[in-house]
Amino acid sequence: MPIYEYRCPSCGHEMEKLVSRTDVPPPDCPDCAKKGNAIEMRKLVSVSSFSLKGGGWADEGYSK
Repeated sequence: MPIYEYRCPSCGHEMEKLVSRTDVPPPDCPDCAKKGNAIEMRKLVSVSSFSLKGGGWADEGYSK
């Protein structure tokens, strides 16, 4: 299951959430909910930690 990062457009609160499916609507901001506002958070684009290690990848020209 992927971890998504969210930010509230109103107050700037950021949080991470483990989500089982991508079609789940974004959560409401917990800080704004305490104040009586139901503000939907926006999904952020995150930097991936994926990296290719070892030999034989395209950047080494294995396909030539």
